[in-house]
Amino acid sequence: MNRSLEGKIKINTYADIVGGEEDSITEVELTELHPFKNHPFKVKDDKRMMELVESIKNDKVWEPGLVRPLAEGGYEIIAGHRRKRACELAGRKTMPVIIREMDDDDATMAMIDTNLRMREELLPSEKAYAYKMKIEVLSHQGKATSRQVGEKLGSAELLGKNSGDSERQVHRYIRLTELKKEILDEVDAKKLKFNPAVELSYLTGKQQTILEKVMTEDSVIPSLVQAKQLRQLALDDAFTKEAVHALLVVAPIKERKVTISQEIIYRYFDPDTSDEDIEKTICSLLEEWQKKGGKL
Repeated sequence: MNRSLEGKIKINTYADIVGGEEDSITEVELTELHPFKNHPFKVKDDKRMMELVESIKNDKVWEPGLVRPLAEGGYEIIAGHRRKRACELAGRKTMPVIIREMDDDDATMAMIDTNLRMREELLPSEKAYAYKMKIEVLSHQGKATSRQVGEKLGSAELLGKNSGDSERQVHRYIRLTELKKEILDEVDAKKLKFNPAVELSYLTGKQQTILEKVMTEDSVIPSLVQAKQLRQLALDDAFTKEAVHALLVVAPIKERKVTISQEIIYRYFDPDTSDEDIEKTICSLLEEWQKKGGKL
């Protein structure tokens, strides 16, 4: 395996991770296979799982798993958590694996990269925790350098270059790991959108508990505008259940995207009038309108 940090991140195929012809494949009892510690990817008995089960029943496990020996006995799965579950459902007692000695860093990188590259769909929570684990490995190994001499990249930037996400987006995904499980589940369920979720991740655990209770009791999901208002409540030291309820339920603010066409602007303003002066004039007229009770 390439010992440079960039080499450890950039893995092109499953074969790059599990090795080549020199690796022997061994049938191992399923009871001897244990999940990777803090495995961030979910193993669900969904339609794809059932298709894999049928494939194994009718044929065999085409791709061997990748495991490493555990000091206390048995093996830790690096790649093959879904295959193990499919073997269980298919009634198999063993699964073909490649056994390899790997340190914690190499094992973590391989475990994450196989899932990031082989899974068709990733939940926001899966991507968030996967990015966090890789960043932690890269961070304690120091700054990563590219193959171009003299070009230095930070961990998040390098991770973003190889994952298709920008450095900023990598950090935003990692922010999701600060959310309580109940709130993060709403993101995975596509009920709470990504951007509001990032805003809510800055709330403390106690504040998130209050928010989660209001969301559950009143069946509400914060919008981006409301999420920003919730952050402001926290900054103002006014984050109470009553305040959150009032913001989300009693007087929810609707997000608006109002624009004024250029045709209307030119009807009332000289072409040389600056945008700032136009805005000031409109605000001034609206204030006068409000003072008169909303009457012209």
